[in-house]
Amino acid sequence: MNQLYAYSGSIWPNVAANAMYQPLVDVNVAQEYGPGGGIQFLPDLATNWTVSSDGSVYTFNLRQGVNFSNGDPFNAYQVWTVFYSAYYLSGNSSGWYNGYLLFNMKPVEFGPATLSLLNQSGLINPSQQMLAIMSNSSWPIYVVNQNTIAFHTIKPFQWLLGTLVGCLGQLYDAQFMLEHGGLGTPTTINSYFNLNPMPGTGPYMLSKISNQGYIGFTQNPTYWGRNLTASEIAANAFLDPGQVKNVLIQIKTDTTSRYLDLADGAAQIANIGPQSWNLILASQDKYSYVTLPPTAGLIAGETLNVRLYPTNITDVRLAIVHAINMTDLISKIYGRAAQFVGPEYPAWSQFYDLGNYTPYSYNLTLAAQYLTQAGFPNGKGLPPISYIVAACTSLDCAGRAEIIQTDLAQIGVTVNINVLSGQNWCTQAGCEPYSYNINNTASLGNIEDVGGNTNSPTFLSPADYWTEFVSNNSAFGNTAVYATAASNGCDASFFNGSSVATVKSICGQAQAEIYAQAPLFGWVIPTYNLGASAVTWDKSVVSSAYYDSNFGGTGDMVVINTVVFS
Repeated sequence: MNQLYAYSGSIWPNVAANAMYQPLVDVNVAQEYGPGGGIQFLPDLATNWTVSSDGSVYTFNLRQGVNFSNGDPFNAYQVWTVFYSAYYLSGNSSGWYNGYLLFNMKPVEFGPATLSLLNQSGLINPSQQMLAIMSNSSWPIYVVNQNTIAFHTIKPFQWLLGTLVGCLGQLYDAQFMLEHGGLGTPTTINSYFNLNPMPGTGPYMLSKISNQGYIGFTQNPTYWGRNLTASEIAANAFLDPGQVKNVLIQIKTDTTSRYLDLADGAAQIANIGPQSWNLILASQDKYSYVTLPPTAGLIAGETLNVRLYPTNITDVRLAIVHAINMTDLISKIYGRAAQFVGPEYPAWSQFYDLGNYTPYSYNLTLAAQYLTQAGFPNGKGLPPISYIVAACTSLDCAGRAEIIQTDLAQIGVTVNINVLSGQNWCTQAGCEPYSYNINNTASLGNIEDVGGNTNSPTFLSPADYWTEFVSNNSAFGNTAVYATAASNGCDASFFNGSSVATVKSICGQAQAEIYAQAPLFGWVIPTYNLGASAVTWDKSVVSSAYYDSNFGGTGDMVVINTVVFS
């Protein structure tokens, strides 16, 4: 519940997103992703925005008369503080914005001295000294006036709006943060907000919380959108004031208990685990559930560590990718899923699969040939390869690893599986930037699941998975430790003002190299938002609900204020 962790993308599932914490802009979730990323952005805490003629300055006019649930006013000073706080907690890293090198941070001096001034000044009526800092337009994010804020990118970046709808863009009451111990430090973030969440501007506010037990929300009586008309809500479902006064989200790790609660009516919506999923599929007259389009950004798959022996040998990687029976794996682990060629996902069709490749074929003869070319005929002389797996309940991660282990045994490759708890996986193998991974390759193992289970876009832009999985700017996810001149060049082309034609040319060359070198394999888009099961509800009680705007980037459940009851 601590929004200060948003800078690292590690608030997940962010059950308060949109319902409690709102962004400047929303995505039209009623409109499925279209060709070329045809995503429509809608006003939320910004009523409108303009873009400069050169495409580098986005100016947002904020909704006036909005307060946080505790009465603190929402204004441009709050927004400014939220974003620079994320920069500070990243250790003033140049890659603080999810690895996106969008902003010139060289003029920025946001540290203990600035925080001290903020504490003295506050954000309701900032001092003249503080206002001078906030309105300094040599900084990339600056206040124009109390109700207007600007974002100035180094080069034109047409997908900036898509960076504001995930965790980093969910705006909290920074005044409350200052009054309750502040940010802490980049190495020791203020933990007070773990169980004492900062207020938001949304339709719900926290009513009670029990660590590992439950989270209670109640409708915000002062919500700015409580009197929105039906047509206004239909235009943007995320602004809905909600259908019920109180919502209790219980934390139950036992998947059978979750199913029984749904079946017995003790719960109206539940995250159903794979153990009970067949019961849901057998009762589709009773239940509805979240299904994702084949263009969704929620993905699953594996990476091959190109820096660790023996997967640092290209022919070994090619042997592995051709030895995996994906049809069998999809059937047993996901139920339904669409294979795709990464790292770009199909929603951004303008930049997707620029070489018109197909997923690697299941071909044991070809796999054996590659292994022989690598100097390991029938696997002879090849040391065991390590597979790091995150323990997970919503998807049978260990089962996925065991299928891959069995498939690779057919060509003489031995796989040792190491299952880590979620926290240990994150600390050891999954949550670190490229700069850490390249110096700690052994801890990542030879094979690792993407995201430890499934992975979702942090930002809605076509640059996201290039930055995340195959660049040296990766803030999280590059467990293949893969970054070449070509892949880095593709990543950079999104941010340096290149034309679409130039981006496609550069990224096409990068994708050809990635396909030939096979650092990624088995990438799929599951049909169900939990991978092997989905968020489910009783149709006689709930008529509809929306999933989060990032297809899992901020949560794995429905957005509570969008639930409509039968």
